[in-house]
Amino acid sequence: MSLRGRRWYNNPNKWAGGGFMKVLNYGSLNYDFVYQVDHITAAGETQASEQRETFCGGKGLNQSIALAKAGAKVFQAGTVGSDGQMLLDELNRYGVDTAFVRMIEGETGHAVIQVDRNAQNGILLFGGANIKQSKEEIDRTLDAFEEGDFLLIQNEINLLDDLIDSAFDRGMCIVCNPSPYNKALENCDFSKISVFMLNEVEGFQMTGKKEPGKILDVMAKQFPRAEVVLTLGEEGAVYQKGSVRVKQDCIPVKVVDTTAAGDTFTGYFIAGIIKGMRPADNLKRCAKASSIAVSRKGAAPSIPTKDEVDIV
Repeated sequence: MSLRGRRWYNNPNKWAGGGFMKVLNYGSLNYDFVYQVDHITAAGETQASEQRETFCGGKGLNQSIALAKAGAKVFQAGTVGSDGQMLLDELNRYGVDTAFVRMIEGETGHAVIQVDRNAQNGILLFGGANIKQSKEEIDRTLDAFEEGDFLLIQNEINLLDDLIDSAFDRGMCIVCNPSPYNKALENCDFSKISVFMLNEVEGFQMTGKKEPGKILDVMAKQFPRAEVVLTLGEEGAVYQKGSVRVKQDCIPVKVVDTTAAGDTFTGYFIAGIIKGMRPADNLKRCAKASSIAVSRKGAAPSIPTKDEVDIV
């Protein structure tokens, strides 16, 4: 294994608290069509929705906005269709740099989201422009970044394996949220990931274990040098690096919509790393941000600003 992609472990002062590294979020940009329903529709069932709203979304967009609202300098990369200008405008409105977003002919990706009376959701994705990345565009984009910069990835775009390999060769710190978990991830070299951001479902899909402690045990064995953040919904979250584990309880609020909870947590966690925060303090800040997000409707609009989160 090349040491270059792991050099940030041996020189944490290069990034922790330095404030000068860049974050590249190479991810999905979607329109979210959100339907309010009594319950998540079952197979073979037809159900009338009570309301439909349209939001800017996609894990890439949501996490970039969370990063920007948390105080990080973030660049968005990815692809939208000819109908995608509103997504670029939304990113720009929050200070996200969209110079690496490519607009092509065709349709932008979208998601059909059901939100039930208990604020739980079910999501159907249409990839659209998100799954039309090219190796040439990936290389051109990564050439603008340096060793020690952060790359945030999810699994809503194509060529994720090439993206990981190219970023690793450049010595970037790769943060991976392996969602949605599918066969495309089997081609990815997860030993090159620096930080994993997982929920319980993704943890089970990666390890075959359902109990949080066992998920973390397997992750520590398989990826001993990686940091892992396992979010547990109402049970909070756990951070792990090596033999060190830090637990953060959930902050109770009236839940309205959980759509952007995980993306908010991810964005705020990376911003906390850049600020040089201790894991315990970082997890607490992330929990506060996520609790605010789930108390509001929508995805990107629900993500709080750092001023809202950092109020004493």
